[in-house]
Amino acid sequence: MKRKVALVTGGLSGEAQISYKSAITVGNNVDKSKYDLYKIDINATGWWYENADGIKTLVNRDDFSITDQGNTIHFDVALMCIHGTPGEDGKLQGYFDMLGIPYTSCDAATSALTMNKRYTVAVAAFGGIHVAKSMHLFSHTPVTPATILAQLQLPLFVKPNNGGSSIGMSKVNSPEELGPAIDKAFKEDQQILVEEFISGREFTIGVFKQNNQLSVLPITEISTQNEFFDFEAKYQGKSIETTPAQIDETMQSHLSEAAKSVYEIFNCKGVVRIDFIYDTKQQKPYMLEVNTVPGQSEASVIPQQVKAMGMQLSDFYSAVIEQALQ
Repeated sequence: MKRKVALVTGGLSGEAQISYKSAITVGNNVDKSKYDLYKIDINATGWWYENADGIKTLVNRDDFSITDQGNTIHFDVALMCIHGTPGEDGKLQGYFDMLGIPYTSCDAATSALTMNKRYTVAVAAFGGIHVAKSMHLFSHTPVTPATILAQLQLPLFVKPNNGGSSIGMSKVNSPEELGPAIDKAFKEDQQILVEEFISGREFTIGVFKQNNQLSVLPITEISTQNEFFDFEAKYQGKSIETTPAQIDETMQSHLSEAAKSVYEIFNCKGVVRIDFIYDTKQQKPYMLEVNTVPGQSEASVIPQQVKAMGMQLSDFYSAVIEQALQ
């Protein structure tokens, strides 16, 4: 009997547009011979299921069930495709935990923690992972640019603390750029992270479990026509993504071991993408952030890495689903 899978997409943040693109890729590649797939769209108007005829009905939030052609459907597993709140910050995970429904992402605690960039780098540093020096700012406690520059050296990155997809992010090269960058980030979040720039090569690495074995996907190197890997570079073709990255064995080993360590330190589940800057002078990888529900759109790196590994996307999503069901 085929498992019933809820493909959960949408969300309540600016990243919803990316979630819908991810859901298309995932929906097109889930093995329909093994799973019955139902797309659930969570948005500001409600939680909706749309059937093959285009008819939308509300999800019963009491037990996360739907009605399809007169039949009540209870799900065996939730396939997570929401970037941002509530699918990446632990809220949905907590809800599913209360209902006893398995899901294909990190648990509520890890999801909430890694959504907060400052707390993520603090825990990573405690676990022995190299991270950039940074400051955590709150909108209710203003800090002057001069105070920041007394503690951190230019260039700096300023980013929303709880956001993703590089929305609201700026690179600051001069003192006069810092104030506007802070204002831009605070438009996206009430907390922001200001961190020192690490010079080096940028990489992103997918990690997942298959049959309880940790697997590191082929490493992707990211170079961009823009000054940094911003939203435009990520999703509008202004970057060059090389998969697998052209690197020597030492760098490959350092990055792979760091990625596995991060996955274990944060008790991750499902597929996770971890971003690094590799300082070539020090020969050290510096962790930037952890993405617990990484993008799966055609422009995203995880599908590229899966293909580079020689794995079919249908087999990959089956592995992720089956791991969640164990």
